[in-house]
Amino acid sequence: EVCRALDILDVIAAASGLTLSEIAQRLGQAPSTVHRVLVTLAARGVVESDDVTQTWHVGPTAFRHGTAFMRRSGLVERARPVLRRLMEATGETANLGILNGDAVLFLSQAETHETIRAFFPPGTRSALHASGIGKALLAHMPAPELRRTVGAMVLERFTPMTLAEPQALLDDLARIRARGYSLDNEERTLGMRCIAAPIFDLAGEAAAGISVSGPVLRMSDARLSAICEFVIGAARELSFGTPPAAAPGAGESGPA
Repeated sequence: EVCRALDILDVIAAASGLTLSEIAQRLGQAPSTVHRVLVTLAARGVVESDDVTQTWHVGPTAFRHGTAFMRRSGLVERARPVLRRLMEATGETANLGILNGDAVLFLSQAETHETIRAFFPPGTRSALHASGIGKALLAHMPAPELRRTVGAMVLERFTPMTLAEPQALLDDLARIRARGYSLDNEERTLGMRCIAAPIFDLAGEAAAGISVSGPVLRMSDARLSAICEFVIGAARELSFGTPPAAAPGAGESGPA
């Protein structure tokens, strides 16, 4: 029963919301069996359901368990002063996030004191293709993994600026990989921009991302270059390694 519960949690965590029948189909199990386990997990806050869409999602208890690992790895604690300095240097909200299935999971934030500001509290998830951190992490995936990931993604169009076509997204990822930072230019929310850079682990893989988010009026074209330097510097400060020089990634052909 424990193994079944963990299998169900894995399936839910890898998606952005699944119905009972979808979970049962992916696991090859009876809906009645899956529902019984979901009810048990929901009672402990490990998963939760959306009454409107009838879909299941990861719950707050699972997030707390995940952050316990992050505390052990030290990233969140190490990032706190870096996020604070990044916020003070740019005047905008600084964020830390990791890959979570087909989304970015925000782990920590240093919030600006400005009245109009971006707000991504810990535990918030955001679509990879319309997120600064999401695109920074996608850009540094090995080519086979990138093709699988983009090929399986539902590229929802949030604004007229959203990169909702696979090739447009892949072209942008190639540019991100080449320059070392990503830009969410009103792709998730009109009037808001986000600049992000990847944080590399000892293996040279992009394990997390750090970003600065704020309104276009303050994150103007004239300020982007300076903000990029601050973000890249913060990412380097938190990185344990550097990306492999010849690693294939976003610059290769699109998903099969």
